[in-house]
Amino acid sequence: MDVTFLNPVFWPEVRRGSERVIRELADGLLAAGHRPRLITSRAGGSPRPVTSLEDGLTVTRVWRPPVEGRLRRRLYEEHLAHVPLTYAALRRDPRPAVVQPCYATDAAAALRYKRATGVPVVFSYMGLPHRVSLANRRLRKELVVKACAESDAVVALSELAAEHFRTWLGVDPRVIAPPVDVDTFTPAADPAAARTEAPTILCAADHTQPRKRVGLLVDALALVRREHPGARLVLTRVASAGGVGSWPADGVDEVDLDDRAALAAANRSAWVHALPSVGEAFGLVLAEALACGTPVVGAQAEVVGVEDGTGVLFPAEADTPEQLAAALLAAIDLTRDPQTAARCVARAQRFSRAACAEAHLALYRELGAG
Repeated sequence: MDVTFLNPVFWPEVRRGSERVIRELADGLLAAGHRPRLITSRAGGSPRPVTSLEDGLTVTRVWRPPVEGRLRRRLYEEHLAHVPLTYAALRRDPRPAVVQPCYATDAAAALRYKRATGVPVVFSYMGLPHRVSLANRRLRKELVVKACAESDAVVALSELAAEHFRTWLGVDPRVIAPPVDVDTFTPAADPAAARTEAPTILCAADHTQPRKRVGLLVDALALVRREHPGARLVLTRVASAGGVGSWPADGVDEVDLDDRAALAAANRSAWVHALPSVGEAFGLVLAEALACGTPVVGAQAEVVGVEDGTGVLFPAEADTPEQLAAALLAAIDLTRDPQTAARCVARAQRFSRAACAEAHLALYRELGAG
């Protein structure tokens, strides 16, 4: 089956969120014998589109006109300028069985293509739709509402995200969890021996985003160190931070975790992976930690797995360092059980890219794609 994904940016420019989901889902489709491709955009260079084969995935990068900054300053939705060029690339390429935009601006190009060709559109939304987030950029609400109304199917990342769709948009989406590369994110042969000597808490979130609440995690570390004086917090170094979010607190380190192999190794050596963010639709970094046998702390119950003994829930409404420190200490205690790593790995298998690819293929077939 030929599937065309649309997304404003892709690796190596950005390696988080929808970019990672597309890469993993494409790998799952490739492994199952299908033919995914991606149309994305790039800054600079020639206005002509550039197509390359990247680890089996055909990627076409259209030109991104240099007006994004001007639109952003006027509070327009991001990633608007490339949309006409994405539509032109769609028309040039062979007709796919389905088009799957992963951002609302790209959905506008996909829906125009649907009107011209009849090819079904699956709109994947990578966050939590909410009244505030939908209204804080000009055209965002209109684009999302139109994408939900005119697409053949809408995909949400979790039941929590689906509930937001039902509440704020009146849409009942298909829930498909994002894929985890369980071939890269694997446990150590001896999980206990792989961990650092003193408890290490890993947070691979972008600490420049306030909603990730990394500052709260830094404050909680000071309380954890009262019980574990050698405890450390490892954050991912963000190249675009420009000095923002530098943490002078004791026990806090920033390391390069952009490479998946480096992130997997960091997960294996950590005692806990924590993501205390609010407005998190899923929390893919936590699922990757589970695949490495590392217990987690976060707000997304579908990932954390309290009932399986693989993590500790830190609700989004909790907002004190004391509450977060208590959750971190409880998760550290989970590592004392030699069966915890195996339980974490077993839970992560439900999020494998093979499972994600099969769920998407079932949806495509329901829509008559083939």
